[in-house]
Amino acid sequence: MRHRPDELGGVSRRTFYRWREIGKAPEGIRLPNGELRIYRSDLNAWLEPLRSAA
Repeated sequence: MRHRPDELGGVSRRTFYRWREIGKAPEGIRLPNGELRIYRSDLNAWLEPLRSAA
């Protein structure tokens, strides 16, 4: 996942990674170069309830 603050509502990269560590964010695929990729469908499914609650 490329960090896109607009998609995450201004959440910092560190906060997002912390959420992943405690299971509150979608899982991703770690690439050999160390970058993280998250399927768009997983990200959207995770974001939808957050947007609805806001």
